[in-house]
Formats: sequence, structure tokens, C-alpha cells
Amino acid sequence: MSSPAESLDGRATSQAMGGIDRFLRGQLHARLSRLRGGQLLIQDPAGDVLLGDASTPDALRVSLRVQHPDFYRQVASNGSVGAGEAYMDGAWDSDDLVALVRLLVRNRDLLDGVETGVARIGGLAMNAWHALRRNTRSGSRRNISAHYDLGNEFFSLFLDSSMMYSSAMFAPGDTLEQASQRKLDRICQKLDLHPDDHLVEIGTGWGGMALHAAQKFGCRVTTTTISREQHALASTRIQEAGLGDRVTVLMEDYRDLQGEYDKLVSIEMIEAIGHQYLDTYFEKCASLLRPDGMALVQAITIEDDRYHQALHSVDFIKRHVFPGSFIPCVSAMVDAAARAGKLRLVNLEDFGDSYATTLNHWRSRFMAKLDRVRSQGYDERFIRMWEFYLCYCEGGFLERSISDVQLLFARGGNRRDQYLPGL
Repeated sequence: MSSPAESLDGRATSQAMGGIDRFLRGQLHARLSRLRGGQLLIQDPAGDVLLGDASTPDALRVSLRVQHPDFYRQVASNGSVGAGEAYMDGAWDSDDLVALVRLLVRNRDLLDGVETGVARIGGLAMNAWHALRRNTRSGSRRNISAHYDLGNEFFSLFLDSSMMYSSAMFAPGDTLEQASQRKLDRICQKLDLHPDDHLVEIGTGWGGMALHAAQKFGCRVTTTTISREQHALASTRIQEAGLGDRVTVLMEDYRDLQGEYDKLVSIEMIEAIGHQYLDTYFEKCASLLRPDGMALVQAITIEDDRYHQALHSVDFIKRHVFPGSFIPCVSAMVDAAARAGKLRLVNLEDFGDSYATTLNHWRSRFMAKLDRVRSQGYDERFIRMWEFYLCYCEGGFLERSISDVQLLFARGGNRRDQYLPGL
């Protein structure tokens, strides 16, 4: 865990609490007094308070130390997003941030209550901000640039050598590199890739999938991204691998792609399109495939019964990490594919537990290289934001409130036996 006290303008120091702070503290304690599935020890200058019930076998025990009373004000004004921002500011710390997220996920009904009062006003303001990040063609470029153009060198600090910024597929004993290769192999096997296939990829990343498909399965690949940083590095990696005649890297919006291809793949790109464009996305996927083509979409998912609520709220990830993003649910994607009229679902695989493991590896690598992160010009607030983001997501996957799936679709003319590799 990064230190809160060194570079954050002296805010992260224990200070006496005023009357308003004590009032807000009491409100928060009252709201969290009914925690289930674990206990939370809150420590601040006014004393320690133990909240919750640790009587169940899987109970979590975690502590939260308030370093500055602004913590209570930020939670009161901006709810859960305010709590994340207070962490960025060094106003609080925890002995186990992932466990804290898990405990709060188990008590989402109580957290929904935290988003009331003044926090609801802050939420409305954030919703208005999010609406301005709509994924039009220009908006998509702006949103993608805000995250992926942080720099290739930055992402290389914690990703494995494939530079895959998506969930790996872990078997017992796998390293991150092995699990990433396992995921890529599984995608190619599900698509039944052959040397005479032409694969189109929506969302190049840094070229890991395109390189794998061309090198190991011999097919041609056309791949597109709208990130300048990703386009530059993916193009360089492909040329260095001697695959310039097999792989074409475009810098085009997926909506502008033309042509007809045998297979299509899109790995965790769908979260960046915006829910308003879900039908557009699947219509484009269908239009790019031959009558007997196949498509594989890997996506982070949210529970179906929380999907519509999530669409109308802004969480920490939308506010600070992936502007303009959304997390689809399985039924929304399947329904949109059906409305496209030419795609039928033939296989679905859920492997959210592997994403928790992937994030744990990324976080360990990131925290082990903080000196190099700082040398690239990132300050303590950014470091704590990135740490919170990784822990926030890991906790969500561990509690299964979010997951990761691969959806395999076939065009109506596809009558081949579907070979699916064993688990």
C-alpha cells in the first residue's frame, strides 16, 4: 500500500474532528452498524468503532483508519465515489483494501443508502458529467485516449509480455504469462481458426491477440484501434515479428469498418462503446461476417438485475478510470445480438474468478515498481487512484458482483460442428 502522508499537501495526518465531522461520522456509523458477512474496525481521532457481524464461516475482518476528517465529508457529499476520492487524497487507509471492497459489496443495500441526501446531488452532477462523455466517434477517441494513452511504458510495468489488458484464464499453478496464453489459445480454438481464415478484431489493444492468431494459427488478421499509443506499439510489434504481410493494423472507429471476414473477435472492448451503441456494435459485427462466420466477444459483465441501475449511476471507475464506459449484462448483449438478426449464441463461458487472479497479479507488479511509476511523472494521488481501481475491481470479481464471459456467436449459415476445447 502506498504511503498517504508524503506527497499529498499534508492532508493525510490525524487531526481533531469538528462538530460537523462528528455528526457525519455518526451518520456513517449508523448506516454501517448493520454490516453482514464481516466486521469493519473504523479508527479515527475520536476513537475506534467495531461494526458488523463476524459469526459466519466466510466472515471478513478489515480495518479502516481515517487519516483526515475530510473522509466523512467526501463520503457525505459524493457517496462511494467520494470515498474513493478520499482514498486518492490520502484521507484514509485500510489494512486490506480488497477485503474492504468485498465486505461493502456484500452489503450493497446499505451502500445504496449512503448515496442519499447531499450525496445524491453529487451523483446527479456526476451523471451529467458522464452524459457528456457519450461515445460518439469524437467522444470515443477522447474517452479511449484518457485511459489507454497514459503511455505504453506505463502499462508495460504491470502487464505480462503479451501486453494483454484483459482477463487471463488461470489453471492451477499458472503464471500470468501462461494464463494469458491459455486465454488466447482458447479464443482461437473456439473460433476454429485456420490458415485460410481472415480474422477481424475490434479493439487491437497492443496487438497481443493479432500476433497470437497470426503466429500460432497462421491466419490473416485485420485489427483496429482508436488509441494512438496502442496503434503505434501494436504496429511496431507486428513488424518486428515479421508479420507485416499477415496483420493489418488500422486506426479506425469500429463503426467505419468495411469488408467481409471469416471470423471476428473483440476482447473487452464492448465496455467502451456505451450502452446507447450496443445495437450498433452487434449490427456491425454481423455485417462484417460471411454467412457462415463466427464471432467471439469477451466482456466484463454485471448482474442482470443490477444492469439498469448501473446505467443510471456513476461509480469510481466511470469517474476516474474509464470515462464513458459501461458494463453490460449477458442478457443485454444476447438480446442486442438477436436484434442484429444474423447472430445466434452457441456458447457462453464465465470465468470471473480468473479476472480476480489477473488483477491480483497486475496489482502486485504495479506496487513492486512504484519507483518506476514515479519516474514516469505519476504522483502519489495517481498511484493511490490506480491502486484503488485494481483493488476495487478485484473485490468485485471475488464477490461475483461482476464477472467475465466469452460469448461465441455464429451466423445463420454456419452449420459446422462446434469444437469447444475442454475446461
